[in-house]
Amino acid sequence: MKITYYGHSALLVESSDAAVIMDPFLSGNPKSGISPEEIKVDAVLLTHGHSDHLGDAIEISKNNNCPIFAVFELAEYCRIKGAQVKHMNIGGSHTYSGITVKYTPAIHSSSFQDGDTWIYTGQAAGILLTMGGKTLYHAGDTALFGDLRLIGERNAIDISALPIGDMLTMGPDDALLAARWLRAEKVIPLHYNTFPAIAQDGADFCDRLQQEGIVGFPLLPGESIEV
Repeated sequence: MKITYYGHSALLVESSDAAVIMDPFLSGNPKSGISPEEIKVDAVLLTHGHSDHLGDAIEISKNNNCPIFAVFELAEYCRIKGAQVKHMNIGGSHTYSGITVKYTPAIHSSSFQDGDTWIYTGQAAGILLTMGGKTLYHAGDTALFGDLRLIGERNAIDISALPIGDMLTMGPDDALLAARWLRAEKVIPLHYNTFPAIAQDGADFCDRLQQEGIVGFPLLPGESIEV
């Protein structure tokens, strides 16, 4: 499994069988360093409907003739906008084109502004993505909550991607505890430094992970790791 970070919470995940992009906030993201037109994938995976996660999902789906995986209400919004979709919901899993996707609980809100209207886009979620024999857990924008421990106990997670920005998600202290509970040996920090309100020191967070015996990867946009 190769994971490439494109700023904020966007991850391109590739194996010999498939490629997916998660939460592709690219064109409006000052940190992404890539345009939606450059993305070539077999599926788009969304944790929730906020604009900094839905991002360019619909355009990427149409460009690649591929489905968007999302919680039911968000999937319906994307379908109405002309995208192919896979309707998911919390606790459900689906195998498609060399990947298995399972949606997990998260504590966060989920909505999208369409003109002057705010549209409810279902429950926010985390995603367990299995491909190439490895499992990535993308936590979305969750707060710390006790069932993260259960997610770690029930799944053999190879690498977790956790928000650390604080203010709108959990911050570094809570993310450190989440990393312990999830039992992954590797962690990528997400959702920080895109805007001043979520400024954090990713390298310092990863140093703190190392003290817990966990390897952290404070990736810059465009950087990749192999798991």
